[in-house]
Amino acid sequence: MKTRKRSSRKSPRASTRFSSPGLFFIGGPCVIEDAAMAFKTAEALREICSHLNIPYVFKASYDKANRTSSKSFRGPGIVKGLSVLAKIKKQLGIQVITDVHSPDEAVIAAKAADILQIPAFLCRQTDLVLAAARTGRTINIKKGQFLSPFEMGNIISKAESTGNRDILLTERGFSFGYNNLVVDMKSIAYMRKFGYPVIIDATHSAQRPGGAGDRSGGDREYIPAIAKAAVAAGASGVFMEVHPNPQKALSDRDTQYPLDKIARLLYELKKIYIAANS
Repeated sequence: MKTRKRSSRKSPRASTRFSSPGLFFIGGPCVIEDAAMAFKTAEALREICSHLNIPYVFKASYDKANRTSSKSFRGPGIVKGLSVLAKIKKQLGIQVITDVHSPDEAVIAAKAADILQIPAFLCRQTDLVLAAARTGRTINIKKGQFLSPFEMGNIISKAESTGNRDILLTERGFSFGYNNLVVDMKSIAYMRKFGYPVIIDATHSAQRPGGAGDRSGGDREYIPAIAKAAVAAGASGVFMEVHPNPQKALSDRDTQYPLDKIARLLYELKKIYIAANS
């Protein structure tokens, strides 16, 4: 299969916060289950990352629009959810990121979030990408499970057409047969050629979409291997959904990473990053 050569592409001006050398981490619960849990998780992750000298961004969704079942918990909604994120941002002094699902949501969410995330299933939605980019916020575009890494160039061009160059790209696996994903580590290298920081979504990459019948399943035990391999392959950042008690999580309970184990993994990831970039 022939693909367009990208190595000659001139590197654009990437996000000033994330283009500097050094591993960064985006993490938090899949969805805001309640304000107290979200705050405590953000505070704990901030302290861990501060100790390891790793830049940190808190992640949580106010609405999980893409759920296997209509009976699944979706979150508190945009008004209450953004209120929680705004308080975490102000009180803890950290940046926050959240998913947006429509152009209108992008405009509203930009008032509270530092980074707007384009979900993988929506990454080709032109109006959504343009609206998010036009807010002037950093945007994190997740590569769809149905896209090759080179096809991300078309989506990047959409965002760049607004004048926004604060772009992050995230690998989160590719559909591989029924209810399974596979991560091609070459994808990290391919997307780095676009000139923007590349992130590995280590927890969603371990999912088995719809694999548990009325919800997504997954293989939590392989999350560290995916994260380590991607950092060694050139990922600048790591995205992970982290929960104090994954077994009781209201969303993605099979692939959220335990809060009490994340410090050790981040320590190991930073060592790998230093070794790979020395």
